[in-house]
Amino acid sequence: MATLLQSGTVQLGETLRAKRRVLSSAFVGTTIEWYDFYLYGTASALVFGKQFFPGVSPVVGILASFATYAVGFIARPLGGVISGHLGDRIGRKALLVWSLLIMGASSFFIGLLPNYSAIGLLAVVGLVTLRLIQGLSAGAEWGGSALLSVEHAPPARRGLFGSFTQVGSAAGMLLATATFAVIQGVLTSEQFQAFGWRIPFLLSGVLVAIGLWIRLGVKDAEEFTELREKERVAEHPVRRALREHPRGIFVTIGLRLVQPALYSLLTVYMLGYLKTRRGDTGEALTAVLIVSAVGLISGPFWGWLSDRIGRRGMAVASAISIAVFIWPFFWFLDHGSLALLPIVLLLPMNVLHDAIYGPQAAWFAEQFPVDLRYSGVSFGYQAGTVLSGGITPFVAAALLEAGGGQPWLICGFFVLLAALSTVAALAAKDPVRTARKELQ
Repeated sequence: MATLLQSGTVQLGETLRAKRRVLSSAFVGTTIEWYDFYLYGTASALVFGKQFFPGVSPVVGILASFATYAVGFIARPLGGVISGHLGDRIGRKALLVWSLLIMGASSFFIGLLPNYSAIGLLAVVGLVTLRLIQGLSAGAEWGGSALLSVEHAPPARRGLFGSFTQVGSAAGMLLATATFAVIQGVLTSEQFQAFGWRIPFLLSGVLVAIGLWIRLGVKDAEEFTELREKERVAEHPVRRALREHPRGIFVTIGLRLVQPALYSLLTVYMLGYLKTRRGDTGEALTAVLIVSAVGLISGPFWGWLSDRIGRRGMAVASAISIAVFIWPFFWFLDHGSLALLPIVLLLPMNVLHDAIYGPQAAWFAEQFPVDLRYSGVSFGYQAGTVLSGGITPFVAAALLEAGGGQPWLICGFFVLLAALSTVAALAAKDPVRTARKELQ
């Protein structure tokens, strides 16, 4: 009896250690991936206009810079399709290792890329190419990391476990923004423009080594391993997901409209907006830094809460609130005290945004069967991101010009995205809500 108890205790300990490693892999690996991806967004707002598009008006320069930013999002659905096909056939872990390597290499080479004054148009070509590679890698990353954490989770804790993948986004933004803020603080403006902006990209090599050490020790979840051992993996998972689960695809795309658009607005477009309108970058960077840090707590909280009250109601309430909040928010950006910006950003980022984003890993996985899950969640997630977050800085800059320098068209754009996300949330399966009804 004592031997059996000891054996059971050892197995339990090994299981807990394995789950902690999975959560660490989801958090650390995704943090590094998004650090690399968000570095580009911050640099687009602060640096790339001058470095790669000199000799044009400030408006054209920022539009061109944000257009290259959008290229990375446009490539993400292709990365999602490729990784979905391979991830549903050979496993989640293998794709995650490769995505981390590819993202790290592309970011490192951006840090080495000569600017326009050095090599002319080749600099722009190189920038766009490396951004495309980043997009392909990001398209592979989220689906694999989300599924690895959710598929290792107990059924009643999928929202909480999945939130560790989501928190990686906030941690990546925190790390990227902090790195830029520190470098801006210790260098002069001239030094930062000359070489300082390259340092965060070059640091990616060190971070990738850390992420690989953690990820190589993780295994695929039992439910997928059994599927592969029984040779029941899908032959054409992407095609089948599109044909057999159109509702799930629609839901994942729709829920990826207003939330990533809001994130891009707050973390990318706002930096350039305040720099142009009020000559500020320091206050905005500090505010993004603070709310990203708070996101390390708020993300898991909303994931945990969705396991208890359901995911749909939270998403609907948040989407509607975003449509209302966006109007006074732009008034504040134009007229409010920027010293209050960190406090003002807490509501849109850590409440409205995170209440939708925190549970997404679990909620999206629940829309598809295990054999088509990587393909379904990756395609829907990345396609929706392209239609919102990827183009939001560019669209917002264009709408500001079309609106005569006033942001009312940008606000209208967000109302439309919020309405579409609300419809998608109402159409989504919500297993938590269903289970609660059955227990009543």
